[in-house]
Amino acid sequence: MKKSILAVFPQLRRFALRPFFPCIVAASVCWGAAAQAVPRADEKPVEPSHIAGWVVIPVDEYRVLRAKAYPVEHDPEPPPTDATLTRVDYDLHVAGDLAAGRASLTVDVLKDGWVRVPVPAGLLVREARLDGKPVSLVPGAQGQGKGGTHLSALLSHAGRFELLLDVDVPVTTSAGDESISLPSTESGVTRATVLLPRQGVDLRIGGGLLSEKSEAAGETKWLAYARGNEALTFTWRRKTEDHHVELPLRLRGSLTQLTSLGEDSTSVYAEANFEVVQGAAREVRLQLPDKITINQVSGAVVADWEMKNGELAVTFLEPVEHSARFVISGEARLPKDGIIDIPLLRLLNTERDTGGVAVEILGAGEIKDQKAQGLEDADATDLGEMVANRQSPALVAFRARSGEAGATRSLSVNVARYDQQAVLMANIEEARYQVLMSADGKELVQARYAVRNNQRNFVKVTLPAGATV
Repeated sequence: MKKSILAVFPQLRRFALRPFFPCIVAASVCWGAAAQAVPRADEKPVEPSHIAGWVVIPVDEYRVLRAKAYPVEHDPEPPPTDATLTRVDYDLHVAGDLAAGRASLTVDVLKDGWVRVPVPAGLLVREARLDGKPVSLVPGAQGQGKGGTHLSALLSHAGRFELLLDVDVPVTTSAGDESISLPSTESGVTRATVLLPRQGVDLRIGGGLLSEKSEAAGETKWLAYARGNEALTFTWRRKTEDHHVELPLRLRGSLTQLTSLGEDSTSVYAEANFEVVQGAAREVRLQLPDKITINQVSGAVVADWEMKNGELAVTFLEPVEHSARFVISGEARLPKDGIIDIPLLRLLNTERDTGGVAVEILGAGEIKDQKAQGLEDADATDLGEMVANRQSPALVAFRARSGEAGATRSLSVNVARYDQQAVLMANIEEARYQVLMSADGKELVQARYAVRNNQRNFVKVTLPAGATV
């Protein structure tokens, strides 16, 4: 019973020389006391007494409990980047071969300690200031693909800084164009103001968006914002004076007319196309026959139209310098049949006019003969979609004969009308009947018809007296 505790618990031998040795000794004492307290068989059990002492636990559990009781405060993770270029503002004045001015860099430093902030590449920096005090720029990382050394500013602590740079940007000249290019940056906003000491120039912006442009006192001022991480380029050249608009108006035109002859009324459609050779057209005019009434003139550039003194005047929304197109809808009172003189619209004040005329018959009728002057026979597909899409069985088409504008043109057609019964618009080619008769005299008839249809969308069947469907 007096064996050593290390002999009983050999696993505690590795703790013998550690600070937990007093705990082990205390445990051996408690174990010896517990061993002596075991009663013999002839003795009564003795109630155990609660004795204060030590508790032994494994080292790993002790470390877990201590970590929970005294948690260690971890250092916050460092920011993903040391510093960021938040905004770049340029204010430049073009003078000769250089655009001189100031570049204001707004920098947010996120790390305590020295941080290197690169200056946009390609700028010729004359002086740098930070918080109103001069600051030196040091060589930075090598430029990727440029073989040059970038400049950087060293900042000592976290916070927002405004780095002011006095810079020069070279002005390049090529084929009459002058331009400056501001380097791309990783800033959220890049804004540039450029002042040019002259007026009357055309500007192109590359890699950005022009926000404002103003001219005053012999100067031109531009305000632009860069797009993403692209280089912002200003390219300008002296504006060439264009007297094209001020020259006398010269027009060429094309007019395609479709006349639909109905039994009660006649519809007139015309498509007009104008080409401005010189000057600018604010309005165009067409000559109207006496028998035509215009109902509508539609087109993307049409502002208004007016019929007056046998002419149709069409006004544009703004002066047309290249081409214009519009469609005319009207009607006319013409005879039902016989020889009909077709009213023709004509373009006015044009050097040359082309186009054509098409005539179709609506209803039961046909064109037996036609007589044209200044026109040539043509196919319907030669006059454009307006005529080619017509499905009329009786249609003739003519093309305007090439020549000077104002040449005499006329067209007359001989129209023959028929009764509706004389011209078969629909025909029942075959009829089959099956009849079932009952003993009491009733009949059940099933009829099947094979119908050939041209211009009718219904069929009429007359039933015998007393029959029901």
